[in-house]
Amino acid sequence: MLRRILLVLVTFVLIIIFSACTQLQEPKTLRVGLNDWLGYAIAIYAKEAKLFEKHGIKVDLVEFSNQQDNIRATIRGSQDMSFVTLWEVMQVDPSNDRPVVILVSDISHGSDGIVTRKGINSLEDLKGKKVGAKLGTVAHLILLEALKSAQLKPEDIEIVSVSNEKGAELLKSQAIDAAVMWQPLLSKTQVATDGKIIFTTEDVDSLVLDTLVTGAKNLALNKKNLAKFIAAWFDAIQDVEATPDKVFNIIATQIGETKESVSNGYKGIIKGNIALNKRMFAMDGRLKQSIQEIKMLLQEDLRHSKIIRDDVDVNAEPLMMALEGLRP
Repeated sequence: MLRRILLVLVTFVLIIIFSACTQLQEPKTLRVGLNDWLGYAIAIYAKEAKLFEKHGIKVDLVEFSNQQDNIRATIRGSQDMSFVTLWEVMQVDPSNDRPVVILVSDISHGSDGIVTRKGINSLEDLKGKKVGAKLGTVAHLILLEALKSAQLKPEDIEIVSVSNEKGAELLKSQAIDAAVMWQPLLSKTQVATDGKIIFTTEDVDSLVLDTLVTGAKNLALNKKNLAKFIAAWFDAIQDVEATPDKVFNIIATQIGETKESVSNGYKGIIKGNIALNKRMFAMDGRLKQSIQEIKMLLQEDLRHSKIIRDDVDVNAEPLMMALEGLRP
């Protein structure tokens, strides 16, 4: 009887040990929110190419139509990270955690801009005119940085708060004089209205930054796995630079677009490669400067009616860990 009891106990202990070892070996699954912006689609490629598995993690990509819902889910702890613009991060609701930027995924460099009706040929011509841009969104930020580049004040124009698509309709009917939008709608509207694109984010060192953001609590608990995600991201970026057709084909298949439309979409952004992130995350580098510049712009035009967070953190630790792991 004693032998049987000992045998049962040993068997039970071995099962527990085996189960624990299996759990330790099981890759961590990260939940990451994103919308349909092409700049984030690198993560879709990384998942299909099994680059996350290569680095010992699993990833669930969660699609959102509303970016505030996306970043809110991360800050409240229901997912690990969000791909989201810096501006969206700076207006997320107050909570018991704070947002932390750990990667710059891309910067707008021509993919966003302002198109006008026929007869308006420069930013200076917008003075006293009606411009379509949804208040409190990235479109509003694009408009403010355009006005600043032309030394115009926000009050020099009348903002009609509408979506990109509605702005295009109003511009075609000449109910407004100009509208902020992004590609491919920007070029399509310019052709349809016989108007002119008078500004794009290629004209400035744009504040339209797309980022990967986590919560401070998750960063403290999960830093190593976040670094693995970033390492896989850089592998994917290297594939974009080395074999773009292959990458764009895979992305196009996954999102239901043509390879050409995906390729054209990437032409207007600066990719979030290692060199860009080193520049952005340098001590007192461009990323922290951008946060302050965005605050200043939005303080000059309070029509957005948003509360701007002043606790957005920038942390390069997962980035540095990823770069260390990528060394030969």
